[in-house]
Amino acid sequence: MSEGPYSRYGAGGSSAGYSSAPTRGSYSGSAPGYGQGYGGAAYGSSGASYSAPSPGGYGQQPSYSQSAGANENFGSSPNQVDTSNKGGKKSMALQALNKNVIMWAGFFTASLFVYFMMSGGDFSFLMTYGAMSRMFGFGILNVKTFLSKRATGVSVKTLQLYCLVFFFRLTSIIRHEGYLPYDKSGDWLYHVIEIMALLFTGCALWGCMCPFKSTYQGEMDKFGEMNVPPGMGALYLAVPVAILAILVHPNLNSDFLSDVAWTYAMYLESVALVPQLFMFQKQTSGVVELLTAHFVAALGFGRVMEFMFWIYSYHELATSAGSKLPGYLALFSQFMQLVLMLDFFWYYYLAVKNATPLVLPSHGTAMGIV
Repeated sequence: MSEGPYSRYGAGGSSAGYSSAPTRGSYSGSAPGYGQGYGGAAYGSSGASYSAPSPGGYGQQPSYSQSAGANENFGSSPNQVDTSNKGGKKSMALQALNKNVIMWAGFFTASLFVYFMMSGGDFSFLMTYGAMSRMFGFGILNVKTFLSKRATGVSVKTLQLYCLVFFFRLTSIIRHEGYLPYDKSGDWLYHVIEIMALLFTGCALWGCMCPFKSTYQGEMDKFGEMNVPPGMGALYLAVPVAILAILVHPNLNSDFLSDVAWTYAMYLESVALVPQLFMFQKQTSGVVELLTAHFVAALGFGRVMEFMFWIYSYHELATSAGSKLPGYLALFSQFMQLVLMLDFFWYYYLAVKNATPLVLPSHGTAMGIV
């Protein structure tokens, strides 16, 4: 059993270091549809255009002998096409919105249930909430991969790094309690969420490397591939972070290996999405598949929750000598991850707002959503 101000079972059983005021917030938002919205643009902006058949027009033979009348009809067709396409795009956007509202509403409903029934309303629930969001994100990724039977747009390096994140975190929190949420969710639920997240991540990695390997875009997933074997570019992130965790780590578990393992997971998670964001920038079309965008957004949302928690609790992450440097590094690493994702968050917001595909800004001047 761990000791220290962060311990869930410290002297007196109090939650020193945490704000006991429960935070009750409703997070809402809708996300764009599953790959819908492509091809919604109206054609015919230049040159001859084809008019969409009017309702009931199928089966009627056009008369080509009346050239004047035909020309007049073709002359009026662009407005008809625009009207038809606008109606179709609105219908597709509505369908996409409905699907994503259900998906995200399910997640937020489960979050509220856990908050009121399994957390006790303690501030440290934000840690559990962040873990739930990560698990939700990797669940979305598995749905995307196995239903579409494609691994396009997914960075294997990011999946490798997250497997390390969950593995090392679990080796710490299963053996000791110094870094667990203080509320009731830290008794067992937090462990289950992290285990499920590891399983989801491993399953997605297996899908990308085995059954759907032919669709994996390895030529775009090139982060860090310099002087290392192909596919091993994640070493440029994993190794330096491991050295940093060994040198600077808190001492809440009073166990060197356990403390380093948890710190390594904390630092590594802050850079684990870098290969995925790098891959987004390498895509020639600039269009990010919507389920992949949801996956990244869920991970980012989880990081926001944890960052909010550590803003008020970073002072608990102190070394055995009393230095608060690990707490400052934890805040800095999480803040930098959010800064790296700001661009993505903005274009994800535009995609949510318009229920259309997400296009990243590095691809041409037309940065909007197509």
